[in-house]
Amino acid sequence: MKVLAYGVRDVELPIFEAVNQKFGYDLVCVANYLNGPEEARQAAGCQAVILRGNCWANKEVLDIYKELGVEYVLTRTVGVNHIDVAYAKELGFKLAYVPFYSPNAISELALTLAMTLLRNVAYTTNRTSQQDFRVDNQMFAKEIRNCTVGVVGIGRIGLTTATLFKGLGANVLAYDAFPKEGVDHICTQVELDELLAKSDVISIHAPYIPANGKVITKEFISKMKPGAILVNTARGELQDVDAIIEAIESGHLAGAGLDVLENESQFFFKDLRGQKISDPAVKKLVDLYPKVLLTPHMGSYTDEAVENMVETSFNNLKSYLETGQCSNDIA
Repeated sequence: MKVLAYGVRDVELPIFEAVNQKFGYDLVCVANYLNGPEEARQAAGCQAVILRGNCWANKEVLDIYKELGVEYVLTRTVGVNHIDVAYAKELGFKLAYVPFYSPNAISELALTLAMTLLRNVAYTTNRTSQQDFRVDNQMFAKEIRNCTVGVVGIGRIGLTTATLFKGLGANVLAYDAFPKEGVDHICTQVELDELLAKSDVISIHAPYIPANGKVITKEFISKMKPGAILVNTARGELQDVDAIIEAIESGHLAGAGLDVLENESQFFFKDLRGQKISDPAVKKLVDLYPKVLLTPHMGSYTDEAVENMVETSFNNLKSYLETGQCSNDIA
């Protein structure tokens, strides 16, 4: 079984190779992403492909895969919006995703972004990098144990995030569209409006459901506590960037940490130094540093998370090959 994996970075390659020792696939790893026909044709001679986020399996690409004899289109991600699932099913591809991986990877980044903003670390190191070692009013901070942290969405990642903040002594509130049992020792579940009004830090861990639209809207932000910090390591489609910018510029929000953007593939994973950023809102986010901390969707970029994603993807393929079915089939 020859398998092509896209978007494999140098530091990930040893993980792919080590995990594959248990499976024995004829594995081909390439660094480039799947952006169109040229990359699709790299799958010549392969029966399976493994995608990552921002690898776009659209109709044109899927037609090429069909022509080349590819049978399995797997993604090492939780999200599947980069695949035209309906058309792939129509063509008869077997599809599978990774339902979860190390929740600590995302949670640790959310915590890091929040604490960096709370303690004004980026602001301060930006000044010291210019040899300005004075301490000013902007550097004054609340301790996290004197803060209320609101977690929106308490699935695996959200609950792990709540646990980390709880461990630092914060009072943790949580909201989920489907309230959870057995979490009272970690967080207090409240209605969303109460969470927004009381939280000094809000961390978003909700899934993106197109029918529900954006979560972080102008109305959402207006209900937040003045001077609060917003962190989104979930999905860029959940947020209204213009509303976030307006709130930062007005001072209603003290800061925002964003690991995701809508249409992020236009910018993320590219070296745009010296180039004009085409989207004025994204340009504004960049210019608002250090009040806005923008990271290029690197939440899952850890040793544990990558190993989880690779092993699950390989197991998905093994399940299809041995039984014709897979519990992680994309419905």
